[in-house]
Amino acid sequence: MADAQTTPYLVLARKYRPRDFSTLVGQDAMVQTLGNAFAQNRIHHAFIMTGVRGVGKTTTARILARAFNYEDENGRRPTLDLETEGLHCRAIIEGRHVDVIEMDAASNTGIGDIREIIDSVKYGPASAPYKVYVIDEVHMLSTAAFNGLLKTLEEPPPYVKFIFATTEIRKVPITILSRCQRFDLRRIPADVMTAYLEKILGLEGIGFEADALAMIVRAGEGSARDSLSLLDQAIAHGGGTVTAATVKTMLGLGDRARIIDLFEDVMGGRVAEALTALRELYDLGADPQTLLADLAEFTHLVTRIKVVPAAADDASLTPDEKSRGRDLAQRLPMRALTRAWQILFKGNEETGRAGNALQAAEMTLIRLAYAADLPSPDEVIAKLSGQVLSNAPLSPPAPRGLPSGGGGASAMRVEAPMTIAVAEPQPVTRPQAVTTAQPQAVASVEPRVVTPQPVPQPALATVATYKDLIALATAKRDVLVKLALESQMRPISFEQGRIEVALAENADPGMIATLSARLQTWTGQRWLVMVSSKPPEGMTIRQERDQRKVEATAAAHEDPLVKAILETFPGAKLVNVTVRDEDAALPEIAPAPTEEDDE
Repeated sequence: MADAQTTPYLVLARKYRPRDFSTLVGQDAMVQTLGNAFAQNRIHHAFIMTGVRGVGKTTTARILARAFNYEDENGRRPTLDLETEGLHCRAIIEGRHVDVIEMDAASNTGIGDIREIIDSVKYGPASAPYKVYVIDEVHMLSTAAFNGLLKTLEEPPPYVKFIFATTEIRKVPITILSRCQRFDLRRIPADVMTAYLEKILGLEGIGFEADALAMIVRAGEGSARDSLSLLDQAIAHGGGTVTAATVKTMLGLGDRARIIDLFEDVMGGRVAEALTALRELYDLGADPQTLLADLAEFTHLVTRIKVVPAAADDASLTPDEKSRGRDLAQRLPMRALTRAWQILFKGNEETGRAGNALQAAEMTLIRLAYAADLPSPDEVIAKLSGQVLSNAPLSPPAPRGLPSGGGGASAMRVEAPMTIAVAEPQPVTRPQAVTTAQPQAVASVEPRVVTPQPVPQPALATVATYKDLIALATAKRDVLVKLALESQMRPISFEQGRIEVALAENADPGMIATLSARLQTWTGQRWLVMVSSKPPEGMTIRQERDQRKVEATAAAHEDPLVKAILETFPGAKLVNVTVRDEDAALPEIAPAPTEEDDE
C-alpha cells in the first residue's frame, strides 16, 4: 500500500503510449506502407512525419527507431514485428539509448545544434545496428540550420537514419522535403477513438457513460493525446467515474439536449422561450459565446445530415443529436439553415467583442428567431403581386415568361438596405428580383431574368444585317469587335460584302481593318468596310440601348407592383432595369463555337 502511494502517477497518455505498430491507433495506411517497404528491404534513410498535435508523430518515430535496430538471439534485422522486445527496445522506449538521439528543434534551432549532429554522424553506432536522429518540430530550425543539414541528409553514412516530425509541413524547405519519405498522419476517426478510450477505461476498471465519451472525443478533435488528457481530467473530476454531467461541467458545455431545445425554440420563432432557456443555461455557468458556438455546431450538424444523411451515424454524436438532428434536417429548409449559420457566426464574433456577452447573445437569438422563418424572395413577390392585383383594377397578367402588348418587357431588381418586418403573421424579407411588363399591365413575376444562350455559330457564317454582325462577334467571343460595333460605330449602309459606318468621337480607327479581317475569317468572303465622310449623326446602338433603359426605369417607378414593394420596404430603391427586346436579347458573352476560329 505504501508503494502505491509513493509511486508517481503516470498519465494515461504516457501509460498507454503505443510501443509497436500493432498498438498504434488510426494510422493503418502508414503502417501498411512501412510494412511493404520493410518486406522488400526498400527502407529510406530519411522520414518526415506530419500531422496535427497528438496523432502519434513522435511515437511513430520511436517505434521506427526500434524497427531499424531490432536485434534478438537470431541476429540483427529491421522488422515491424515488435511484439517481442529486442536487445535495444527497452532502452529506446525509455529514451535512454545512446544510438537514438532525440532533439527538440523548438529549443535547438541554430546552426550550432545541427553542427553537433553533422560532426557525430562521422562516428558509427555504439551498440545498435543504426544511429537514429529524431528531430521533433523540425520546422522550427533556422534557415542556416536547414542549409547545414542538406548535404548530410542527402548522402548520409549507411548506418544513419533521420526521422523528422512537424505540425507545420509548409514551413519545411522543399530542399529538405525532397530528401525525405513523407508520411501524413491523419486525425483519428471518432469511432476508432471511442473504441480506443473504451478499451483503456476497461483496462483501468473505470465506469463511463457513452454521452461523456462522445463529448471527450469531439473535444479531442482527432488527437489521441488530447483525448487521453481530457479522459484523465474527467476521471479525476468525476471521482473515478466518467459521466456526462461531469464532462459538461469540466468542458464548460451546455447540456446537448437543452442546446437542441434552444435551437428548436429559436428556429420556431419562440423568442420568449429561447431567451428564458439562454438565461437558465447562463445561470448554470455556461458561457454565452460557448452557447452560440454550440448552436452553430448543431446548425452545421443538421445541415450536414440534410445533405449527407449518413452523417447522423457518426459515433461521436449523442443519441439526442442523432434522432433529433435527423428530424430537424427533414423539417427545416436549406435557406433557413444557411441563414441561421450566418447569423450565429456573426453573433459569435459580436459576443466575443461585447462588454456584456449575455446581452449580445440575446440579441443574436432575437435576430435569428425573427429571421428563421422568413419567406423566400419568390414568396414575398407573389404576396405583393396578389395585393396589387386585388387592390387595383389591372388587366389580367400575361402568361409567365411572355411579354404582353407591344414593346419589350422590363426586368426589375429591387434591393433594400436591410431586412424589414411588416404587419403580417410572419416577417417578410426583401425581394431580390421582379419581372413585370410595361406600366399598363403586370406581365409576369419571376425571381430573376434568365439570359437566353445563342446557338453556336458554324465555322462560316452568313451576315445579313448589322445586328447579325453584332451577334456573330458575340458568338465568336470577340469582345473588342463587339464593343466597337456597339459603342464606336454607327451603321450608315449595309449590304452583302460592303459596310459603311460612321465613327463616334474617340473611336479607334484601327478597328476598321480589324473588322474587315474578322469578317473574311468568319464568313469566308471579302468585305469592304468604309468610313463615311458625313459627320456622325444619331446615336450608337449602345447609346440607344442606354436611352431605352432610362425610359424603362422611369416607367418602372410608376408600375403598381414596384410601388407596392417600395412602400412596403422603406429605404428600398430600384437599382436595375433590364429591357428585353431583340437588341437586349443578345448575350454579353456567348458560348464558344463548336469549331475553332482560324486567326
